Amino acid sequence: MVEKLLDVQDLRVSFITGESEFEAVKGINFHVNKGETVGIVGESGSGKSVTARSIMRLLPSPPSFLKSGSIHFQGKNLIEQTEKQMEAIRGKDISMIFQDPMTSTNPTIRIGEQIAEGLMKHQKLSKQAAYEQTIELLKLVGITNCEERYKQYPHEFSGGMRQRVMIAMALACNPSLLIADEPTTALDVTIQAQILSLMKRMQERLGTAIILITHDLGVVAGMCDRVVVMKEGEIVEQGTTEEIFANPQHSYTKRLLNALPKLHEKKEVKIQPNLPADLNPNVPLVEVRHLQKHFDLGKGNVLKAVNDLSFHIYPGETLGLVGESGSGKSTTGRTILQLHQPTDGEVLYKGVPVTRLTKNELKSMRRHLQMIFQDPYSSLNPRKKVLDIIGEALDVHKLTTSKEQRRTRVEELLELVGLKKEHALRYPHEFSGGQRQRIGIARALAVEPNFIVCDEPLSALDVSIQKQIVDLLKDLQQRFGLTYLFIAHDLSMVKHISDRVAVMYSGKIVELAESEELYSNPQHPYTKMLLQSIPIPDPAIEKQKQQDRHVLTEDELVAKRFDVDNTELIEVSKGHWVALAKDE
Repeated sequence: MVEKLLDVQDLRVSFITGESEFEAVKGINFHVNKGETVGIVGESGSGKSVTARSIMRLLPSPPSFLKSGSIHFQGKNLIEQTEKQMEAIRGKDISMIFQDPMTSTNPTIRIGEQIAEGLMKHQKLSKQAAYEQTIELLKLVGITNCEERYKQYPHEFSGGMRQRVMIAMALACNPSLLIADEPTTALDVTIQAQILSLMKRMQERLGTAIILITHDLGVVAGMCDRVVVMKEGEIVEQGTTEEIFANPQHSYTKRLLNALPKLHEKKEVKIQPNLPADLNPNVPLVEVRHLQKHFDLGKGNVLKAVNDLSFHIYPGETLGLVGESGSGKSTTGRTILQLHQPTDGEVLYKGVPVTRLTKNELKSMRRHLQMIFQDPYSSLNPRKKVLDIIGEALDVHKLTTSKEQRRTRVEELLELVGLKKEHALRYPHEFSGGQRQRIGIARALAVEPNFIVCDEPLSALDVSIQKQIVDLLKDLQQRFGLTYLFIAHDLSMVKHISDRVAVMYSGKIVELAESEELYSNPQHPYTKMLLQSIPIPDPAIEKQKQQDRHVLTEDELVAKRFDVDNTELIEVSKGHWVALAKDE
């Protein structure tokens, strides 16, 4: 008989806000068996993280309080444990990997000392023994030059490396249960694949049970034995991974699965946009010629963020620009719009060199060239009403002549992006992330542009909201003949919105092809690596991918190396690539 490690019964958690009570978790029941991985999935606000922190007893009280329920772990009801007893359990028996590796480590303490501290506290190791164990843990999670890395501070590590450190900390005392709260959300797809693979290997080696909290069903398909689906504080469905994916019962689960872009499915035939009369579909609307943007880092160091880029975009076309963090995608978009002054090269709009315009000429040109920003939370002025956020662009370009006309135009734009007229008088904090992104789109459309740079417009949104925004962008493109540069690291979504896709790496475009062709027949090893790293929301495909992976011999590794600037691309298994900086 399978032994339950954790058993959660009738858990209810509320928060007091002012004089009102908000019930975040509403009487949920689930369990985790020894050595298994259970995924908890759902959108923002579903109660996933509150559940995880309740198990760890890490919720601040007030404002939170436990209304009812029990959390039995190894025969103990964690609800009844004192704080001192919980301190002995946390880290030793139950560990947690938090969502953001950038803020989860102490910036003032060396990395090695942070790991060693837990070993000395929970395993009563001497300082020397804790040092030696920490070095072993760093090696275990794939960090090289461990003796040197031990002495470094968090700011000297990349996001992926910090998340490896978090895993090392979490596994330091061989816990029976590991809670991973969105452990790869802040990471690129290739780093995500490495981290998930590492967690799987650690689990096999140590027999640790895992609760994986995520909104990415592709990750769930490859990692989890069972799935718990949460919506608005309730569990609406749970079952084996195969059952949930093959035969979902609840309408919400079906909606989550249907919202996922299917990488292996052919994209829909695009309806040709209604182009403005002055645009010719055979003549590029935007041309980028040998564009460069360098940043001076001081002491003679120069970052070549954009390094000799050339491409063009036709009217009514969507060009996807993909690549990992630091590849130069966003810098490219901002330099095209002259938000960054280019170091060299040219950008032409309708044949006019934008890079040579005077300040006043550029101001007029900006009517035709707009941007939708990545973060809907920080790109809207919190002190202004939506009426003025969108109306500001109308004022700058003198597109309305009276307050009434201005308000009418703003209300039209809000309805155009699926919001209501009355939303014009609200402030940004009164909207959800998806609604804020719609406001950002309405602001970009206010001046009736031809060309819009969409800079990671989906990364802060849940998967079902992502689909809504993509559908909205496609609809607006068709109606108004818009042309997009769509910047993203989510290759699945890029495939379904883009006509062509450019793959960017280290400031350069390494491959550019028709969307369907790039995904079905990638040519460059870096493109192959990106595609191989994407988790597919299909347990059978993910299982096969794991079986295909085998450890190559050193001779095979050497034979498979490809140089791209200062990085080696290594095929670590059949069709599976990883990038290693030469100094790592």
